[in-house]
Amino acid sequence: MPLNRRKFLEKSAVTGAGVALAGAVSAPGAQAAEAKRGAKRYAFTVLGTTDLHGNVFNWDYFTDKEFDDKDHNDVGLAKVSTLVNRVRAEKGRRNTLLIDAGDTIQGTQLSYYYAKVDPITAKGGPVHPMAQAMNAMGYDAAALGNHEFNYGIPVLRKFEEQCRFPLLGANALDAKTLRPAFAPYSMHRLPTPHGRDVKVAVLGLTNPGIAIWDKANVQGKMTFPGLEEQAAKWVPKLRSMGADVVIVSAHSGSSGTSSYGDQLPYIENAAALVAEQVPGIDAILVGHAHTEIPEYFVTNKKTGKQVVLSEPLKWGQRLTLFDFELVWEKGCWKVEKVGAKVLNSNTVEEDSKITKLLVDEHEKVVAYVNQVIGTNAAEMTSAEAPYKDVPIIDLINHIQADTVKQALAGTEHASLPVLSQAACFSRSARIPAGEVTIRDVAGLYVFENTLEARLMTGAQMKAYLEFSANYFVQTAPDAVVDPAKLTNANGTPDYNYDVVSGLAYEIDIAKPAGSRVTGVRFEGQPLADDAKFVFAVNNYRANGGGNFPHVAAAPVLWSNSEEIRNTMIAWVKAKGSIDPAAFAGIDWKLTRNGTPVF
Repeated sequence: MPLNRRKFLEKSAVTGAGVALAGAVSAPGAQAAEAKRGAKRYAFTVLGTTDLHGNVFNWDYFTDKEFDDKDHNDVGLAKVSTLVNRVRAEKGRRNTLLIDAGDTIQGTQLSYYYAKVDPITAKGGPVHPMAQAMNAMGYDAAALGNHEFNYGIPVLRKFEEQCRFPLLGANALDAKTLRPAFAPYSMHRLPTPHGRDVKVAVLGLTNPGIAIWDKANVQGKMTFPGLEEQAAKWVPKLRSMGADVVIVSAHSGSSGTSSYGDQLPYIENAAALVAEQVPGIDAILVGHAHTEIPEYFVTNKKTGKQVVLSEPLKWGQRLTLFDFELVWEKGCWKVEKVGAKVLNSNTVEEDSKITKLLVDEHEKVVAYVNQVIGTNAAEMTSAEAPYKDVPIIDLINHIQADTVKQALAGTEHASLPVLSQAACFSRSARIPAGEVTIRDVAGLYVFENTLEARLMTGAQMKAYLEFSANYFVQTAPDAVVDPAKLTNANGTPDYNYDVVSGLAYEIDIAKPAGSRVTGVRFEGQPLADDAKFVFAVNNYRANGGGNFPHVAAAPVLWSNSEEIRNTMIAWVKAKGSIDPAAFAGIDWKLTRNGTPVF
């Protein structure tokens, strides 16, 4: 049944008030008798996932084989389901809740297929595989992630309709009314052997960065205030409605940092700040950051109480367990102790109930991604892309620049030179020599970014390149170079190191950040500060993702709703062949005091 937010809130409020009243009526004599008999106790467990990103099977659609990484992690809800079943068998089904912290319907070709190729929004269309799996597993609630908005609000609303559990987002507000556009919370009753049920509230919070990252899909429709602000508003309400336990499911990391700098007045990774600033929270399921935090305690500044946080990695690789111990005191349940841990999904087999349920969908997607769309003259890989100019990244830039040139043909900006940015999204991307399939190309561009053209100056491009060069670790001229230790300075992810095509430049990694880029040239001449360029850039970067300078404020000359991945697939289909010799070249290199590193 579709979740009607107004009915949901009214029902929850009425139920909550009823429980609060019932719990308040307890004779003093009865309490004294309880104390004599020994305190009544109850234990329950909340299981949590996050950042599932369309993973049901332990399968990599980009390599067309079982998923594996250097740590031999496994992925997918089918594995998680086996862990969940074990915990429920041990604890008792009625003593558990299963929740998620968002980023559910984007990330694999399985989720892409049912958003774009055979969309769930079509009349009589399919049920989303993630909804099918999560319904079968008996999820109780899930917070919204920022990637829920990648395919537009209609796809998200259809997914919400197909889920038999609420999608929560207390800080996802309707832009006109400023009221929650989704259910802010859900209430759950857990029966105890001691009379009154335990009432557990789950408050869902999503990421304010949606306003930047999915601007095209949400602008004028929804607004996303800060997590701390909305938690401070809702937690007291949940307590007044009789919640004995308050859990926050937050699609927000715990670091207190933001990738978008000061472009928004709200923190991106605010989970620990919520725990620190808002009284009345018992536990926070953390998401968004793709890190593993089994158990982390934060002290609330107002109450001195310890709040437990846990983040179960990503893609179904881990399952968080929050174990609660409650005691009956003065006519109500009190949390006496709570701890957290994570379970590893690589220790169990896939749940056949889930794999059988979705085997048809899986096989359709495998067939789709293995369609041959062209040929390639020479193998290209991204293994060295983070520190060398390699053809596979040149291919992205070549297609983006070509697409923008065609789009601007006949306009006043058609005569301007086109530059393009690209990043290494996966170090394992490979386009083989010979036949090229959809998955080969899709595996090179794993995000649902779209393409834009912005107007930039030479001076702005120099600043852009300098910011990008922060990615490298400062390395002395005489130090031994280890490629594995050159990159990701200060935790900068690979996708925030941009290579710019159309310019030639060097990055001196012996110099400190902020003064590394040298010898920037355009068509063989030093780059003039007042030169004007069309910059082909993905929407994530154009909207401020990564906090690169100038680009977010640069004039928009053109934008496209088609995903870059699809643009690349269509380009290869139309050409029929790829020849790296036609577009690849060494435009940038790492140096130390002018001497090339490689």
